[in-house]
Amino acid sequence: MPQSSVTITVQKASGAEANNESKQEAKQAPVIADDEQLGVADAVIKPPASKAELLALYQVDALPINNAIQPKELEKVAQLRVELYQQQLKRTEFFYTVKPELRPTYMVQALKPQFIEYQQFQMARALDQRGLIDLDKTDMMWQQLHIVDDLIADIVYSMPAQNPVGWQLTSVNKNHLKLPTVGRLRDNDSVADQGSLNSYVLSHFGVMSYTYDRAYFIGHVLGYLFCCYYLAHLSIAYGVTPLPSDTIADYDYASLDTAKLVRLLHSIDVHCKRRIYQLAVLCARLSCYQLDKYIEKMLIAEVNEFDKKQQIDHLDLLLSRGIMPEMPDRVILKDFPGSFGKKD
Repeated sequence: MPQSSVTITVQKASGAEANNESKQEAKQAPVIADDEQLGVADAVIKPPASKAELLALYQVDALPINNAIQPKELEKVAQLRVELYQQQLKRTEFFYTVKPELRPTYMVQALKPQFIEYQQFQMARALDQRGLIDLDKTDMMWQQLHIVDDLIADIVYSMPAQNPVGWQLTSVNKNHLKLPTVGRLRDNDSVADQGSLNSYVLSHFGVMSYTYDRAYFIGHVLGYLFCCYYLAHLSIAYGVTPLPSDTIADYDYASLDTAKLVRLLHSIDVHCKRRIYQLAVLCARLSCYQLDKYIEKMLIAEVNEFDKKQQIDHLDLLLSRGIMPEMPDRVILKDFPGSFGKKD
């Protein structure tokens, strides 16, 4: 794999390992009511020895929702968030440092069945019994999903090394990016780490999560660009602000103002920006948001399945002639003498 990607992940991993050592004692206590969740964070400590073990690191359950607002519970959620970031970071390090034969040829294809976007696509295709929506193009994109890995490899090869920077994103109080959820949620729509195509893509550029009404991303500025391009392509209103340095405790990242962000973007080659834009557009076309629009069209078609004007005429005939409702609803009105001005 490209050397630049290894440099970035190793730099980040060293900071995460230092944080792990300082929090070794704290990890002995349960982070949340379910003790089994602790095993998820510990599972990435040992390097994978086979392709199956590497894939297993990407196949984890969603974290339990914790809507409690007591200080102790908020501390537990904050600790769980940091552990999630350390897990994501370590897993990406393993991905780029293991022997090539331990990696699937295209990791994204191997993980496709667990992506929430792909599951939504399969549901939409099953619902479209009338053939109202043209899903052939979407199906083709899912079949050619390996392009995602090709684009990522091209971007990682060209992008410069960079210390992690933090951002927080809001998009009408919904998790449109389908990032892994931690702690409080406004609904019960929890998402597992690597449970979406977007979380897989962003894992190559940093760490991420979603809590209550906002997403957090810490990593390379290209991850920031991906989020902006993705939401803008779908015409979703969004806001991005620097993540204050004290928001995520025990995790190292920089918080940049707009001027510093502009200077940081100056260091990014236009080739990387073009590729990250293509990647964002592809993911947006496969998004749950786009599929929801298709399903809404199916709903409208089902509601308006019949000819409303014909049914109104039929109702008027029932009222004017006193005909029993059991009569056929496809009445040829001219066959009824006396109706509509025709005399017996």
